[in-house]
Amino acid sequence: MYNKEDKILIIGAGGQIGIELAQELSLLYSNNNVIVADLKPIVALPNNPFEVLDVLNKEALFSIVKKHSIKQVYLLAALLSATGEQNPMFAWKLNMEGLFNVLDLAKEKHINKVYWPSSIAVFGPTTPRIDTPQYTVMEPSTIYGISKQAGERWCEWYFKKFGVDVRSLRYPGLIGWKSAPGGGTTDYAVHIFHEALKHKSYECFLSENTALPMMHMEDAIRATIEIMHAPSENIKIRGSYNLAGISFTPAQIASEIQKFIPEFKISYKPDFRQDIANSWPQSISEINANNDWGWSAKYNLSSLVENMLKNLA
Repeated sequence: MYNKEDKILIIGAGGQIGIELAQELSLLYSNNNVIVADLKPIVALPNNPFEVLDVLNKEALFSIVKKHSIKQVYLLAALLSATGEQNPMFAWKLNMEGLFNVLDLAKEKHINKVYWPSSIAVFGPTTPRIDTPQYTVMEPSTIYGISKQAGERWCEWYFKKFGVDVRSLRYPGLIGWKSAPGGGTTDYAVHIFHEALKHKSYECFLSENTALPMMHMEDAIRATIEIMHAPSENIKIRGSYNLAGISFTPAQIASEIQKFIPEFKISYKPDFRQDIANSWPQSISEINANNDWGWSAKYNLSSLVENMLKNLA
C-alpha cells in the first residue's frame, strides 16, 4: 500500500541506516523521488537528489520540503548511545529538536507521513532483560535512550492530538556490510567481521557473555519499509514497536566466525560501553509487530555471519 509517485526525504541519509534505506526506497519509488539530506554530500548515493541540511534549521528543512513537494520524511539524524555520552547536551538537542521540527511539518499538513527510529536504548537497568515486553519499566540510563524514550511519547502525543501519521521501530543493534557503524554500543558486531578478515583477531570492548539483541541491516530496512507501507489502521502503537532480531554474545558470534575462519581469535577488554550494554535487554519480544503488521525476520546468527563474511571478503 504505497504511492510510487510520493516524494520522500531521508534526513541523515549518510549514516549506517540511511544509505541502505535510500537504496531500497529508490528501487520502489525511483532515484528522483528519494531526496537525500545530510550535513555533507553522500558519495554512496550519487543518483539521488542531494540537499545539505542541518535538521536543527527548521526554515531550511521547510524550504526543502516545499521545493521537492515531499510527502514522507524518514528522520535518521541522531547522536547514538556511545557518542551521545561524550556530548550529552548536543545529543539531547539534536535528537529532540530535530524530531519536533519534522513532527511540526506533519502537524501543519506539509507532509503526510513520518518515520522516526527508536532503539532498545529506551530500556534501562530496571527493565526485565529476558524477552523484554512491548510495555514494561523504562528507565534509560544514556542520553540517547532518554531522548528516544521522550521521543516515543512525543510521537504518540502528536498522533493523538493532531492525527500525525508517525511510525517507529525500536531497533536492536544493526549489523550491515555496506556502511560503517555510527558510534553505538553494538558496533562491535560489525567491527568483528572487518578485523576477522583483516587480522584474524579482534579485541572486543564488551565482555564475552554480554548478550544483546542484534539485527541484520537487510531485516531492519525491510521492517522499516514494511511498517511505513502498512495500512494506518494496522499501526496500533504510535510510540515505537519492539523488534527482536537475534540475541547473541561476543563469544557466540566469535565461535560462528571460527567455522569460516578457524584461526580467528577474540580477546576482551570491556570499556565504558560495557556499562551501557549491561543496562539493555538481552532479548526482546516482538509479538506486537508480528500481530499488527505481519513482521517476520529472515536472518538467524549463522546466516548473518555467513552473509557478512561473504560480502566483506
